Amino acid sequence: MDYYLSATALSYTLIMKGNEEEALRTGIPAIEALKKWYQEKPTPFLCDKLMNLTQHIGWIQKDLGMNEEADKMYELSYSYMKEITSEVTSGYYNRAAALANIIETYINDEEYDTAGKWLARMDSLGTTIAADGGLTPEDSDFVAAMGYICRLKVSFGQDRPVEADRALDAFRQTQYAKTNYGRFDEAKALLKMKRYAEAADTYKAFGDYIAEYNIELSMDNLTEYGNKFEANYKADRRDSALAVAAYVFENIDSVVKKQKRNDAAELATIYETQQKDAEIARQQLTLSHQRWIATLVALMLITAFFILYTLYRHRVARRIADMKAHQERIESELRVARDIQMSMVPSMFPRREGLDMYASMTPAMEVGGDLYGYVFVDHSPATIGRSATGEDGAANHAQCSVAHGQCLYFAVGDVSGKGVPASLLMAQATRLFLTLAKQGMMPAEICTRINDALSGDDNESAMFVTMFVGLLDLTTGHLLFCNAGHNPPVIGGGEHNGEFLHMLPNAPIGLWPGLEYEGEELVSIKHRPLFIYTDGLNEAENRQQEQLGDDRLLELLRATRFENARQVIETMEAEVEKHRDGAEPNDDLTMMCIKI
Repeated sequence: MDYYLSATALSYTLIMKGNEEEALRTGIPAIEALKKWYQEKPTPFLCDKLMNLTQHIGWIQKDLGMNEEADKMYELSYSYMKEITSEVTSGYYNRAAALANIIETYINDEEYDTAGKWLARMDSLGTTIAADGGLTPEDSDFVAAMGYICRLKVSFGQDRPVEADRALDAFRQTQYAKTNYGRFDEAKALLKMKRYAEAADTYKAFGDYIAEYNIELSMDNLTEYGNKFEANYKADRRDSALAVAAYVFENIDSVVKKQKRNDAAELATIYETQQKDAEIARQQLTLSHQRWIATLVALMLITAFFILYTLYRHRVARRIADMKAHQERIESELRVARDIQMSMVPSMFPRREGLDMYASMTPAMEVGGDLYGYVFVDHSPATIGRSATGEDGAANHAQCSVAHGQCLYFAVGDVSGKGVPASLLMAQATRLFLTLAKQGMMPAEICTRINDALSGDDNESAMFVTMFVGLLDLTTGHLLFCNAGHNPPVIGGGEHNGEFLHMLPNAPIGLWPGLEYEGEELVSIKHRPLFIYTDGLNEAENRQQEQLGDDRLLELLRATRFENARQVIETMEAEVEKHRDGAEPNDDLTMMCIKI
């Protein structure tokens, strides 16, 4: 038993070190010894150990391209699986896990017919478990989940999409599917099925999985970051894909250096050991006392190794504790950042005679990149619309039409990307809008000034913001506006009971310095609701990666009987949730409705 435990532990350790050939040289003699022992004295315990070790060695052989040897080792493992009963603690559980591992290796090699044969054996195991009842509810759930995920992959590989979908639905009903590791398995399966939007949604659990097990970026898990990037990129979620790529890009140097250090240290150790072996061989022919010196040096090295290993363990423990504290601090700071951000957009809306106005903002993450705001100004015609050089805006129809009348500045914007970087740019754009609006500038002048402030050499991340800025005379309904690359608003009423505004194609703000934005106007929008929104509305996706779309958006607004601005916003929020059908939000969502 001591030999088995030592050989097995050493074999697993060698695999983790990437030394699969040495793992075979250690594991195969252990199997032969256990087989002999089992023939002399068969016990359920030995049967369980033989099943695990043979499956493990078969996996190594499969990975090394030794397919015939792997097939024989897997069959040997299965011969012991058939003898496993509930008498062995977790026997059925280990058998299911071993079967799942075997099926996975054939799936990876696209040998779906062979994988199907092993899947039938897993089904037989499920029947046995159901009859025997030899598993806890938790283990039984895990066994069922493994069977469903294997069936999903095999069915998809054999071009049987209906069976694959049924297996996916069944898998999602298990408790295991709701864990971080289960969602991680689901994401990989969805990616293989080319259901990229669902895979991207599910890969959000990858971050929770990494945090739960305190896993750092390394060569071993680099492929999983690549899978997450592929899912988001092919789902056309370029911002999320860019975030994954940026994280890997920022850390890849340290990962490569660490791997090189490990490889160099290993090579140095091998070289040093070979040199010592040669020296010892020569010394054995000459001076025997030098063997004792070499032995003493070896003992010193081993002692030093254990000292360094102990120190390393302590350092790792401290680092894990620091990481947990850092994670908790980040989560706390994100909650505070969300509160601060939400306080930057109005939560109260004006109650003024003849004006009905309401807006809402829902970030997709803790903090987001959407913005909206408004400000009232009381100015004479000579003040509203005066440019920075002092030129009167009257020539450009820039002033409110009522002497000493009251005007409403309003804006809705969408920063590229999501999360903390977008929220910082959102805060800056919001502050600039409010400051410039209070100075009585034209909407086009406001966009020009914000663009000058946000673009240029300081914008190394090439982030940008789309904005719709309006200036509304509350007496006449005269609307001056500038659209900076934003979605076209919808104006109600008219021949079709609502239509998109046709506007000039101004560029988004923050990409190119020195742009002069062009403004436009509507003579009056009295009695016609104006609905402004961000692309989190028309690009909202459901589980099938289908967007709400502009046509559906216009159809919903035309069918919505206007009672008040808030009712319109809440109706659209409900329609978006209905369309998503449980899918996670894929973007921030902001809406504003104004009617005078």
